[in-house]
Parts: sequence; C-alpha cells; structure tokens
Amino acid sequence: MNQFPILSVMLAVPLLAGLGCLMADAKLARTIALVATLLDFALGLVLWAKFDVGGAQWQFQESLPLFSGFSWKLGIDGIALLLIELSVFLMPICVLASKAIDKRVGEYMAAFLLMEALMIGVFAAQDLYLFYIFFEAGLIPMYLIIGVWGGAERIYASYKFFLYTLLGSVLMLIAMLWMVNDAGTTDIPTLMQYDFDPAAQKWLWLAFFASFAVKMPMWPVHTWLPDAHVQAPTAGSVILAGVLLKMGGYGFIRFSLPMFPSASADYAWLIYGLSMVAVVYTSLVALVQTDMKKLIAYSSVAHMAIVTVGLFAFNTQGLEGAMIVMLSHGLVSAALFLCVGVIYDRLHTREINRYGGLSINMPYYALLFMLFTMASVGLPGTSGFIGEFLSLAGIYQQSSWVAFVSTTGIILGAAYMLYLYRRIAFGGQVNADAAAMADLNPREWLMLAPIAAAVLWMGIYPESFLAPMRGDIRAIEARLAATKPAGDAKFEMGKPPPIGEAQAEGAH
Repeated sequence: MNQFPILSVMLAVPLLAGLGCLMADAKLARTIALVATLLDFALGLVLWAKFDVGGAQWQFQESLPLFSGFSWKLGIDGIALLLIELSVFLMPICVLASKAIDKRVGEYMAAFLLMEALMIGVFAAQDLYLFYIFFEAGLIPMYLIIGVWGGAERIYASYKFFLYTLLGSVLMLIAMLWMVNDAGTTDIPTLMQYDFDPAAQKWLWLAFFASFAVKMPMWPVHTWLPDAHVQAPTAGSVILAGVLLKMGGYGFIRFSLPMFPSASADYAWLIYGLSMVAVVYTSLVALVQTDMKKLIAYSSVAHMAIVTVGLFAFNTQGLEGAMIVMLSHGLVSAALFLCVGVIYDRLHTREINRYGGLSINMPYYALLFMLFTMASVGLPGTSGFIGEFLSLAGIYQQSSWVAFVSTTGIILGAAYMLYLYRRIAFGGQVNADAAAMADLNPREWLMLAPIAAAVLWMGIYPESFLAPMRGDIRAIEARLAATKPAGDAKFEMGKPPPIGEAQAEGAH
C-alpha cells in the first residue's frame, strides 16, 4: 500500500469532481459531490486501516521534485492521519446539509470539493512551501462560500474572515523564507529536528504565532469567527468549525513546538494568559447570546483555548488532551451547527426565543441535540470529557492557577449550553409555527446519526484515537524535554515553564 500514492489520489478525487460539478446541473452536481466525498471517505478508511501503529513515524510518503527549492512531498504521521479522517468524515455530511442551497449549486459544490482537497493537503504536506500554499489557498473557497451563499451581511463577514487570516500569514511566509535559507531545506520532518538559534527562534515563533492564533482563533483576534459563522450557510459553519479552526492547533503542534522549542518555553506565559482570558470572557459572552450560531461560535473560542493550554503544558497528558479536544470539537461543533440548520430550514430564524418545547413535537431531534450538548459540556462517556480531562491534568502539572481558570470555563460552558438547550427543547410551546415543525427526516438522520456514533465511540473507547498519535506525541515531548529551560525551577506567570523537570515529574 505504501507504493500506491493514496494521498495524491485523495487530493485528486475532489479536484476532478469539482471540475465535473462546474459543468453539471444542480441535481447532477449534488450527486457528483456526494459520490466524490464518499469515495474520499472510503480512501480515508483504507488509510487508517493500513496505518502501522507503532511503526515508522512518517508513512505513505510521496516525493516528486518539481523545480529548485520546491517538491511535491506528502506523508502523514498519526496526528495528520486523525485530522484527515475528521475532514473526510465531515465532507459527505456537508453535502447532505446543503439541500437549502438553490442558486449556483454546481459552483457551491465545487467550492466545497476544492476545500476538501486543500484541507487534506494541509495535513499531508511535508514540504514547507507546499504546506503554505495549501494553508493559504483554503481561504479562497471559504471566502466564496460565505460571500456568495451567506446571509444578509455576508460581504462584510467574508472580507473580515479573509483579511484577518491573510494578514497573519504574511509574517509566517517571511519566517519560512528565513528558515529555508538558514537550514538549507524545505523538508518539514527535517526542520522538526533542526536546531535554530535560540534568539532567532523567538522571532520565528512570533511570526508563526501571528498566523496560527488567528486561525484557532485565540483572543483577541477571534472577532472574525462569530460574524463568519452567523453569515455562512450551515455546511460552511460545519467545515469552518469542524476542520478549519483545527489548522491553527495543527500548526502549533507541527511547527511551533518541535521547530522552536526554546521559544515555546519562553512564550508559554503568553499562551496561558490569552487562553485564560478567552476561556472566561468568551464563555460569558456566549451566555448572553440570543442567536444560536453566535452562541456556538463563541463556545468554539473557549474550547480552542483549552487546546492551547494543553499544547503548551509540554507533557503527554496535555498534548494528547489537546488533540482529543480538537477531534471532539470538530465533531460536536459540527453537529451543533447542523442541529441549528435543521430548525433554521423549517422556521428561517436563529433567534433562541422563537423556539421552545421542541421535545414535544421533535423528540428525536431533542434527543440528538441533548447528546451533542452533553458532549460539548464534557459529560463522561462522550468525546468531550476525555480531551478536557487530559488537557487540564496536563496543565495542572505546570500551573494550578491556569488549570483553575480553565476549569471555570468548563463550568461556564455547562451554563450556556444547558441554558440554550432548556430554551430550545423544554418549556411551553408559545410559538405555533415552532410547535408545528416536523421531526427529523431521513436525510437529517443521515447527517446527525454518524456524528452521534463517533462522539460516543470516542468517549467510550478513546484508545482507538490515542494509539495512532502516541508515538508522535512522545517525539514532540522528547524534543521539548531536550530544551534546557530558562528561569526558575517552578513556573510562575511571566516565566517559562521547566520543561525537562515537568517531564520527569509527569512521567508515568
């Protein structure tokens, strides 16, 4: 199987299908898109089945020199594998969720298929410049999806999304050019082991941080996200929250931590500070929202803050927890936006007070909505619990104060999600049009049931998701442990954490 270019095929399938959609009518375009995304999902299952857990770190590698300084290099480790699986799992669901789109259907489906190819490319690229091309090109189809098929304020939201994410990445490109000049290679696995000068690492880390912080998004550069979510069509919100936000976390774990370990230690206080503000502030903002999409969007910022504190805990629990939170949030946030889309298609409003008592006339919908609400809260037995528990256990080894503040965000998360669910599913049916809405139809079952199964699977048996990435997490941990910490023996805000000491204390 390693001789078969499966990653290139997974990139080619949606691109070719996208060209087909541009030349097809609406009905045929939907069929082509669904078949292509299901084919890529099947290839993703083959990729997972053939991945050798415990084998070589980099597998399914492909290399084709194109011209001086640039190569078509693809390959995955366990971390990339799981994020690719998340991408190909959600894409057929996005196609099913796009029934309400009735204008320029062919172009809409082509934009989503292009997005799928670029997302896979981000996680599979092993050439620095190739990664940058995939990373930045992903802006284009999402910009079009929001700007053409979005809501009333779609132009403002699409421009804000594009400019925020593009400006941060300009600094990253400059840093990449310097890195290639210094290391003499564009190979990402090689750069992950290359020792840059500690003084230069600080500038390089900040340049990459400017891009990844916006993509996550971290406070205070998060303001583009609620606008983008509110104006995007349902499937656009699903893929934006489900996968695109994870590119920031992937960037931290692929570039910032292994390539700039000394700077990561020096700037851990910055990550902790911004994350603590984000967890509390955006949770409080979510608590007062009247628009369902805005509430879920602000909750995404709070959940991504748990990811960043886990990543910069510099230990096994934190790193594994951050990855599980990313995967879980990709599933749960996607499902919550789909749940919003289900009732929006019926009543054409996202205002929370227009609903109420849906458990009476839509019991199956209320049941699935409750499952995803509980997963977002972090109920044991769902995917949300294991990731948050590991992340908080990891950061507790570095700072009990950071862990305490992060935990308050989880408590606030329970408050705003349960408050949302109570207003939607329980209470009296004061609006006759909401009371007359029909329960889930077969298409909506096909959208929500697979995510519900995945959420329970991850919550009950997380080892199946932890095993593929365990070796890669250990490699990053070893790379960080090899960095001599500066500062005092104990972590204080404003001082870098003692990486090596934390590893010894946190070893199992």
